[in-house]
Amino acid sequence: MASFKDFEEIIAWQQAVELAGRIHAKFYDHRDFSYRDQIRRAATSISSNIAEGFDRGSNKDFRRFLCIAKGSCNEARSLLWVGKRYGYIEQDELDELRAECRRISATTQNLIGSLRIDAVRSVVAWIWPFSSLLAHP
Repeated sequence: MASFKDFEEIIAWQQAVELAGRIHAKFYDHRDFSYRDQIRRAATSISSNIAEGFDRGSNKDFRRFLCIAKGSCNEARSLLWVGKRYGYIEQDELDELRAECRRISATTQNLIGSLRIDAVRSVVAWIWPFSSLLAHP
């Protein structure tokens, strides 16, 4: 499993909470209730999936939830574009929030990659003692 004691230590989770707070504040009293709720749910889902996956007990499950978190991040980014199209958000805010989404996605992808490397190392460590048996008929 990852070398974190608590999910709060995960940088991607910290970034996602920050993004959710910014999106919540931006659309707090927005008149398009459907859009407001959808973008806020998507942004909140990023950190929630990271936290939920953390305690699943295996790197495989954690990676799956991290992939879901990346999907929620892309959903929020897409909704930002929709908000720009509808005139709910200015170009500079769009660019800033999109960049933040990309950072979260990249950080999450790096974590997924490190969990895959840990999984390969554990398999190699298990197989290595038996490799001499495989080399000789």
